[in-house]
Amino acid sequence: MVKIMIAPNRYIQGAGVLNDIGKYISYLGSKAFIIGSKTALLVTKESISKSLAENLMESYFEEFYGECSQSRATELAKKATEFSTEVVIGAGGGKAIDTAKAVSQEINSNLVIVPTVASTDAPCSALSVQYTEDHQFDRPLILKRNPDVVLVDCKTIVEAPTRFFVAGMGDALATWFEAYTCTKSSAKNLPGGLTTNAALTLARLCFDTLMEYGGVAKLAVDQNTVTPAVEMVIEANILLSGLGFESSGVATAHGIQEGLRALEETRGCLHGELVGFSTIAQLVMENYPPNEIEEVINFSNSVGLPVTLEQIGIKDTSSNHLWKAGEVACSPGLTTHNCFFEVTPEIVVNALIGANILGAAHYQGKEGPL
Repeated sequence: MVKIMIAPNRYIQGAGVLNDIGKYISYLGSKAFIIGSKTALLVTKESISKSLAENLMESYFEEFYGECSQSRATELAKKATEFSTEVVIGAGGGKAIDTAKAVSQEINSNLVIVPTVASTDAPCSALSVQYTEDHQFDRPLILKRNPDVVLVDCKTIVEAPTRFFVAGMGDALATWFEAYTCTKSSAKNLPGGLTTNAALTLARLCFDTLMEYGGVAKLAVDQNTVTPAVEMVIEANILLSGLGFESSGVATAHGIQEGLRALEETRGCLHGELVGFSTIAQLVMENYPPNEIEEVINFSNSVGLPVTLEQIGIKDTSSNHLWKAGEVACSPGLTTHNCFFEVTPEIVVNALIGANILGAAHYQGKEGPL
C-alpha cells in the first residue's frame, strides 16, 4: 500500500504580498512570462512589473482569452520560448491558471501561480483541466510537479466580486466528502497513491473552516474587507482544498459537476457553484444521515450557493431532461467512478432529483447569511 502526498513548494498568503512578488520569486530565474486574463492583468500588471523590475527580472505579459485548450497552450509556449522564459506566471482564475501550468510544462520552466479570485482549488495543484475550443471536456493534464510558488494577495481576492469567493467555497465544500469516499473505495489520488493521514486531516479542516467561518467571511467580502475569517476561508478555498483534493482524491461531486455542465442551461454557472450543488447530490446518493445533509444545505443557503436545480438554470427537472447529465457524469475516466459502489446514469439522475427536493424545501425557509 503506497501513500503519496504532493504540494506546491511555497505557499505565500497575505494582504499586499503581490507588491513584493519579485522578492519572493527572483530565485527562480530572471525572465518571467506572465499569462493573465484581461481583468487579472488590469489589477496585477502594475504591481508585478514594478516588483519584478526592482528585483532585476525582465517581464513579458500575454493576455489570456478563450478556452484552456491544448492548442492555446502550445501557441503560448512558442511565445514563451522565443522570450527565453525561465519563469511562467499564471494570474487570474481557473482557465488562465491552468493554461499557465500547461505552458510551463511544455517549456519545462519554473511556475508561479497568482490567483486573483478564490473561486477554485486549482492554484496549488499539479493538474491542468483542458477543454476543446467548443468548451467540451478534453482531458486532465497531469503535470510533472506542483507550482514552485503560489502567491495569494488577500486584498486582490476581496476586491473581486463576492460571487467568486462563494463559488470557491462551493468547490471546497466537496473536498472532505470526496476524500472520505475515496478512503472507502481505496481510489487512488492524483499522484497515483492512497491518501496520507496528513492530507485527509487537511481535507477535514477545510470543511470545518467553511462551516465555522464561511458565513462571516462572506459578509466581510461583500464589503471588500480582509478580516481574519476571510483569510481563513481563502486558505480553505485555495490551499486546504487544493491539497485535500489532490492528495486525498476526487470522487462523485466533481463527476456530477461535469454532467451538469453538459446541459446548456448551466453554461453561465461557475465551476464551484455546480460542484456545490453536486456535493448535495453526492450526499443523497451515498445516503448520508439527514442531519449532515441538512448542515450542508443550510450552509449553502447561508452563503448563497445553489441548493436547487433552478438556481443553476435547470427548470425542467424531469428524469428525461436530466438523463444527459447522468450519462456524461458516468463517462469513462471521470471521478464519479471513485465511489465505493457502481454509479449509473439512473443513480445520478435520482440523486439530482433528490438533492433538488431537499434543497427546495430548505430554500423556502432561507433565513440569512448566519
